[in-house]
Amino acid sequence: MREIGLVATEFGPEGFLPSEPRAKAEKLASLGLSAVGGFVPVVLHDSSRDPLPEVDRELDGFVAAGAGTIVLAAATGREGYDTRPELGGDAWRTLFANLDRIAGRSRERGVNAALHPHVGTMVQNREEVYRVLHESAVPLCLDTGHLLVGGTDPVRLAKDAPERVAHTHLKDVDAALADAVRAGGRNYTDAVRAGMYRPLGAGDIDIEGIIRVLESNGYTGWYVMEQDTILPGKPEGEGPAADVRASVAYLRGLAL
Repeated sequence: MREIGLVATEFGPEGFLPSEPRAKAEKLASLGLSAVGGFVPVVLHDSSRDPLPEVDRELDGFVAAGAGTIVLAAATGREGYDTRPELGGDAWRTLFANLDRIAGRSRERGVNAALHPHVGTMVQNREEVYRVLHESAVPLCLDTGHLLVGGTDPVRLAKDAPERVAHTHLKDVDAALADAVRAGGRNYTDAVRAGMYRPLGAGDIDIEGIIRVLESNGYTGWYVMEQDTILPGKPEGEGPAADVRASVAYLRGLAL
């Protein structure tokens, strides 16, 4: 990451960095990388489970590393992202209440919380994204790829609610594969394996347009590049790093 020219990172999946807060902070510092924050999936809709203790443990690592954003996902409680349950009214009310509680606890600890609409979670499609906007005060992580795959136009969302966007994940997407996932003809995991996520500028999302909308509305958060992929084995040559280099070159070439 440092060789490619990146200066900061989210924490990545479990096991990518040390789990102990001080060790995580020391690892990043030794590489000259700043900590942006990290993705934390939490079950929010189950009234028998209090998510705050789990979130507090995660926040320990954020505080230790100086990371400013916890990126929440409304986890289903199931493995993977290919199936999810249907929620009733009480479960939705519990989910929204927990989001606001977590956002408040995060602020108390000096960390901003943002909800990440994500395929295979309880906030996936357009109706659910806009329901969060109307029934919760939590800020959003605008993930360009997951929004499109879930059926939300990321440019339209940025225009509709720029004041709610606190964090941004930049992904580009092959729209044909995204359409197949949305129509139920292909599951999410298979589509990722088939290369649904493309280097920035090589897919069908208007990345430049989204950045322009956010910047014109005073956005001051991070743009985190995510190059999601599934490796069938040890990569040859640079592997995914080649796509990351292409994405960095695209961003640097934008006339913003």
